[in-house]
Amino acid sequence: MDRPHGIAARMGSWSARHRWTAVGGWVLLVILALAVGSMAGRVDVSDGEGMPGESGRVLKLLDDVGIEDPAGETVLIQAKGKGVTASDPAFRSAVDGVIKAVQGTGQVTEVTSPYDTKTISADQRSALVQFDMRGDPDKAADHVQPVLDAVKKAQGEHKDLLIEQFGDASGQKAFDDAFGDDFQQAEYSALPVALGILLIAFGALVAALLPVLLAMTAFLATSGLVAVVSHAVHMSDTANSVMLLVGLAVGVDYCLFYLRREREERAAGRDAQTALRIAAATSGRAILVSGFTVIVAMAGMLFTGIAEFKAMGLATLLVVAVAMIGSVTVLPALLSLLGERVDKGRVPFLGRIKRESNGESRFWRAVLTRVLRKPKLSVALAGGVLIAVAVPAVGMNTANLTLDQEFGNSLPIVAAYEHMDEAFPGGPSPAQVAVKADDINAAPVRAAIEDFRAEAVAKGASKGPVKVAFHDRENLAVIEVPLTGGSDEAKSEKSLNILRDTVRPDTLDKADGIIDAPIGGSTAMSKDFNDKLGSAVTPVFAFVVVFAFLLMLMSFRSLTVAITSIVLNLLSVGAAYGVLTAIFQHGWGAGLVGAEGVGAIVSWLPLFLFVILFGLSMDYHVFVVSRIREARMAGRTTKDAVVHGVVTTAGVVTSAAVIMVAVFAIFGTLSMQSMKQMGVGLAAAVLIDATIIRGVLLPAVMSLLGERNWYLPRWLQWLPDLTHDEPAVAAAPAAGVEPEPEPERKSVAAR
Repeated sequence: MDRPHGIAARMGSWSARHRWTAVGGWVLLVILALAVGSMAGRVDVSDGEGMPGESGRVLKLLDDVGIEDPAGETVLIQAKGKGVTASDPAFRSAVDGVIKAVQGTGQVTEVTSPYDTKTISADQRSALVQFDMRGDPDKAADHVQPVLDAVKKAQGEHKDLLIEQFGDASGQKAFDDAFGDDFQQAEYSALPVALGILLIAFGALVAALLPVLLAMTAFLATSGLVAVVSHAVHMSDTANSVMLLVGLAVGVDYCLFYLRREREERAAGRDAQTALRIAAATSGRAILVSGFTVIVAMAGMLFTGIAEFKAMGLATLLVVAVAMIGSVTVLPALLSLLGERVDKGRVPFLGRIKRESNGESRFWRAVLTRVLRKPKLSVALAGGVLIAVAVPAVGMNTANLTLDQEFGNSLPIVAAYEHMDEAFPGGPSPAQVAVKADDINAAPVRAAIEDFRAEAVAKGASKGPVKVAFHDRENLAVIEVPLTGGSDEAKSEKSLNILRDTVRPDTLDKADGIIDAPIGGSTAMSKDFNDKLGSAVTPVFAFVVVFAFLLMLMSFRSLTVAITSIVLNLLSVGAAYGVLTAIFQHGWGAGLVGAEGVGAIVSWLPLFLFVILFGLSMDYHVFVVSRIREARMAGRTTKDAVVHGVVTTAGVVTSAAVIMVAVFAIFGTLSMQSMKQMGVGLAAAVLIDATIIRGVLLPAVMSLLGERNWYLPRWLQWLPDLTHDEPAVAAAPAAGVEPEPEPERKSVAAR
């Protein structure tokens, strides 16, 4: 151990010798990163940049010429009974009352009466008062409350009619109120939950604080770095939240791996310096292998071509890199400084249990005894359960959730939207056509726009009215087309396809002088996003799987380990997909998690989950297999090495898994179904991975494979060797398991 092998061992050894330099350097890094990031400022993804396809081109055209759509609002006045119609005095009085009320707030402009704009339903029972919010549309939600109060007051004065409001500002406010606060609360709750579980895991306050301290400083440092990087790759609030979740998960995991190994070696009678060196050489190396594997997985999001995913991918891989570096540098320095004081603040009862356990799990030893007694049966049962759980995923239906699917009946604005859509199909969310021309007032251009308006109705894509706003200075026209189908996604997409594939080619595309005429709007955004996401699945999947396989192959010098790693992780992801589909699509057991079956999984979630879960699952796998390989290199039989590796890591894996399950489960309590799906999917996957996969399937498979676990064919011997094994410290055979005959010692890599 005098001359450590491998990067992790050398970094840990240097940090322990220069502990104040290492700690000071880390603190300086965090402060400098925050300072530079604060000065640089974060650049976020713009609307035009964030949306792919034609809908993104529409937003970009409007951005380029400085046209910003105001936050539009609509008030529905609707007769409750069949006797009242829009021509009745009482109905007219209500319309006039609403117009007067919203104008009186001073917050609105361009108020229009349904009698002027002809926005009265065919049955004469419904009418729309439309207006725009004053000021910056991005801040309209902040000052829409007086308008909502005015409409509510009008409803109170006309109780025989239904008066409801829906629009950009009111919708954003409802979203912020229902989701923004509880999402923030969930983020704040994550740290106390993690700290509480760590306190139980270590039985000492100082030891429990170290992982949280490392994770939070890594997150803070990365926040500054992300602000700088955002000038090249734009970021978002969503990316920041995901970065916090992943940073907390891996930061705590890595610190747990390192700290538990150091404590285990000290409990075995080794002096503090030797214990720290062993931890650096073993857990430190596992952290590096795991970290690079997670980074590769997160990098997969960069291949989606979607700005939001690219932001999340870059932010998360940066926080993993920073947490990884902190774990192998500042953590050994802190442990060297603290020494025995790392066990300060002991919880009396818990502390005694932890000292007596000697780093091994009695529960998992009992489980392993049964698993390894009949490994074939264990593989069949565990594999069968996972496949059965994954089966519902075969029929997974992905979609962008509608308002009623997302929020159910918990928000009044959902009912308002549905009532408007029923009375005026496609009205609240029309398609938007941005016509860019050399001269927007040229006769051929004007004629083509009029032909487009007429054909949109004639071909059945819209029931009208089709509105046009001309911007002469910018040579741009914006056409709004209420799509037939309204909130019915399938029917709206059919109408959109008619516009794009039939109406536009027959009108706008044939006109001289028109440069571009992309078609956007909410339906188009949903379709374009899903199309882009669908095309990204194969390259992302291939990149993550291939590079993770190569990393495992080079890190363990075993073709068998690399293959089983990928297969087991894919089983874990598949099972998570099955749980999601069963609960949220079919509604099986949805009430148990406070959810409901909405018939679909939000479209962005499967790819997001694949990347996140594949990365986080590798954390556990690398840590467990590294310990197994270490025991095998020390001279144990494969079966004995499997038992030793699993029982000595079970406590760490269980603690890490419980923390992640608890943190992810918090997000399952949020108001939005998409957040519930994300939280439940992540929590279920981590739980499955840490129990069935790592506790049953992995040891059973490795036991069956025996020495074939370490097989590396001769034609792959040229691959770089990233094992960097330290001289092994012999350990006693695992109790309770009968050792196998000692095989002839050979290099594991050579096998």
